[in-house]
Parts: sequence; structure tokens; C-alpha cells
Amino acid sequence: MTKSFRTLDDVNVHGKRVLLRVDLNVPMEEGRVSDATRIERVLPTINEIADKGGKVILLAHFGRPKGAPNEEDSLRLVASALEDMLKRPVAFASDCIGAPAAQAVAAMKDGDVLLLENTRFHKGEEKNDAGFVEELAKNGDIFVNDAFSAAHRAHASTEGLAHKLPAFAGRSMQAELEALNKALGAPQHPVMAVVGGAKISTKLDLLGNLVAKVEYLVIGGGMANTFLAAQGKAVGKSLCEKNLLDTARAIMDKAKTAGCEIVLPEDVTVAQKFEAHATAHFVAVDHVGADDMILDVGPKAVAHVESLLAKTRTLVWNGPFGAFETPPFDEGTSAVAQTAARLTREGKLLSVAGGGDTVSALNQAGAAADFTYVSTAGGAFLEWLEGKELPGVKALEK
Repeated sequence: MTKSFRTLDDVNVHGKRVLLRVDLNVPMEEGRVSDATRIERVLPTINEIADKGGKVILLAHFGRPKGAPNEEDSLRLVASALEDMLKRPVAFASDCIGAPAAQAVAAMKDGDVLLLENTRFHKGEEKNDAGFVEELAKNGDIFVNDAFSAAHRAHASTEGLAHKLPAFAGRSMQAELEALNKALGAPQHPVMAVVGGAKISTKLDLLGNLVAKVEYLVIGGGMANTFLAAQGKAVGKSLCEKNLLDTARAIMDKAKTAGCEIVLPEDVTVAQKFEAHATAHFVAVDHVGADDMILDVGPKAVAHVESLLAKTRTLVWNGPFGAFETPPFDEGTSAVAQTAARLTREGKLLSVAGGGDTVSALNQAGAAADFTYVSTAGGAFLEWLEGKELPGVKALEK
């Protein structure tokens, strides 16, 4: 999966109307953007196209308006934050198709930036309706997709347009695809995957794909409890999917056949109440009491993962080790994250992480900035790790 997709290096945008698909689906609190990471990611592409004299026409979705306009889901709310961060004027059109869009596009000069209203105000967006694609395409000469986080959906503005207009990857999309290719497409071995989170059921495809690709599969979070229970260990009152014990055993068998070492914690942090600063202590995994809840890994487990990291060349991370939002159950995740960050800084490790909880946990540990690449995409990142083809990426291939 080398650079088989077209990028901005392959097109002259000067004087062209560029339909640029971005992800502006940012969290809002009291009418203000509370986390602008997704806006930050697309600024370089917007600036590059504008600086080269292209007309930047932004397409994005916001919220879940179910195919009809409403005030709460209007992108007008995001326009001012975008303008502040871009340090350029951003015009706004009250629809993404029809007369409002056409008039706003006609008024543009080279280098201008225009934000069109929420694509999901039309049912044709999520249905990838040919007529709706046609209407969107009327306002552009070329299509640039810079929204990897929406690339797992075959919608009109993420996939349909790429078949209608000459299509290219924006810089954020390009960076994401190059990072993911280095992590799992053509990685340096040994490769370690850390997979955490509450449930195996949501990550079955992921675990199945990874055992064939990595040397070490480190399992954390509530998922680890199900694997421990599958080995016959008592897990007390911990989160555990008892109906998936056979599935966990099958994954362990598959890993053994593939030469992949599944790494489960040898000690854990337990408490009898799940609350901030609860009385907690470390126990070996063979000594979890009937009233105990496993809420994080223990120091021996951390040391073991760190010793394996020292031998690892490529790390892929999705999901925390414990209930990291609630101290002291953030300690395992923080310790491993800081070690991975240090090894990356020292040039010994390529580290790629993604998924909402993972990004929050790495930020909280102060480690995110040192990782090679941190993906803001949730579903798209997971589906890519699962080995699935992403419609929005496939459509950009040469």
C-alpha cells in the first residue's frame, strides 16, 4: 500500500473550484467549540489550496440531523471558530446545493474560502444518492478528501464525489494513510498491538486481524478480564463477557498458531468500589477476591509490557489498560504511554494510536505529542486496523 492514491502534489489547483471534504464534526459546549483538534488537522490543506489560488469550498457534516435542516446542527456554529484558526475570512452558504451554494461559489475569487451548510441536511448524503452527488459536483472542478475519519462511510460527500470529479487526498488524509501503512501495511518488526477497552464483542474483527500481523498482542481494559476468565481465573465482580469465553480461547489458539504472543496482565489493580480515589490495591491475577473489581493493570504487568516495548519496533495502540478517566485507575495506561513516548522520541519506536478513548488517555498522560502519529478517527481507524477496505480511501486510488 505505497502511495497508490493521488495527492495535492498531482494537481494544479490555481483558479479551480476545489470541493474539499473535511471533518468539522467537533464537540460543542454552550455554542463554542470545546475541542478543535479536527479543525487543526485540516488547516494545512485549506491554506495550501488557498495560497495556490484555488477556491476552497468546504463540505462537512455536523451531528446527526437525519436528513433535514435544524438550527442545532448548523455548521454556521463552527464557521467563526474556523475563521479564527485559519486567520482568513470564511464565507458561509445556507445550503450545500442549489441556489444558495451556487451563488456563494459564483461570488468567490481565487484564494477565497467558503463553508457550505451541513451535507447531512439532505437524505441523499448518507444514501450516496446519485442525484445528490450530481448537485454537489456542480459547484466543483476537482474533489479533495481530507476527512479520513469519515472515510469508512460510503456517503455522497466522502465517496460518491470521488467518482464524479478528479479526486485527490488532502494533506491530513495523506499523513494518516502514510502513518497507517508504516504501522501495519509494511511495518518494521517486531510489531506490538495494544488493544484495550471494555468489550471483546466490539473488537472481534480487530483481534482476529491483528494476531496474524503482530508479534505481541497486549490486551487491556475490561477485555482482559474475559481472557483471564477464559483461562479459568476468578475475576470477582469485574466487567466480564461470560458468553464469550469460548471466543477468547479461540483467539488464543489462533494466536498460538500464528506465532503471536498474547500478553495478559500478571497482576491487577482492584477495588471494591468504582469511584475516584477509591481504596485500591494490587493483587496477582490468581488472587482476585469475590468482591473485587479489576479496574487497571498492576505494576508487574506494566513492567512486562515495558520490557517487550524495548524490543518492539512498531506499536499500534487502540484502547486504554484501565478505567483511566477515574484516578488511580489511569496509572497503567499513563506509565506505558510515557514509555512508548520516550522510545519514540529516542527514535527506537514507530508509534501509531487512534480511537477517542485512546487519544484522551494519551493526552492525559502527556504522551500524545511524542507519538509518531495520533489518529483522531474512531470508526475509520478501527475498520482500517480490522483490515477492512474504506470506501472513501478506495475511491482515491490511482
